[in-house]
Amino acid sequence: MALHERRPSLLSRFVRWVILRFYKLFGWTAFGEVPEPRRFVLVAAPHTSNWDFVFFAGLTADLGFQPHFMAKKSLFRWPWKNFLLDLGGIPIDRSKAGNIVDQMAEEFARRKEFMLTIAPEGTRGEVGKWKTGFYHIAMAANVPLVIGMMDYGKKRGGLGPTIMPTGDFDADMARIKPYYDSVLPKHPERAVKKITGKEE
Repeated sequence: MALHERRPSLLSRFVRWVILRFYKLFGWTAFGEVPEPRRFVLVAAPHTSNWDFVFFAGLTADLGFQPHFMAKKSLFRWPWKNFLLDLGGIPIDRSKAGNIVDQMAEEFARRKEFMLTIAPEGTRGEVGKWKTGFYHIAMAANVPLVIGMMDYGKKRGGLGPTIMPTGDFDADMARIKPYYDSVLPKHPERAVKKITGKEE
């Protein structure tokens, strides 16, 4: 059985159940619908706190889908390997010929369903602008971007519009930015203000 066809273990299902209950206990609600086909890059922003992971995992469980995420291959060892795979982890081999964009494009090619979540800020600290890897992966795999949002002001999170990348990063980000301007991150002072790919 291929790794992506594994049935989640009882432990991983229990963890997702606990996260969902925790998310609801704190009063969060989800909005939006999972687009079909379930093959896209999910843009997870803004990312300013470790709590983002907990609440984002809760809202994806609330919406009824299992997103995937990238992690370095060295983490996928006993006793965590199966648990990480069950939670949607995708091992990345940085020593492999080629790059992460190629590896993820190949992953999209071999799967009927693949919802890859990427936080374009890449860190919880203020980094000045978004990294562009998520965009290049979507372009290489010929899949759309789906806007994922977390609004701590309203305790709401979910999925916004689906946008097919055109190859013009800055023009596409100009379409995306207003959606993120409308939400309040946990630490606004850490949020990236500029999501253009141009150096200034």
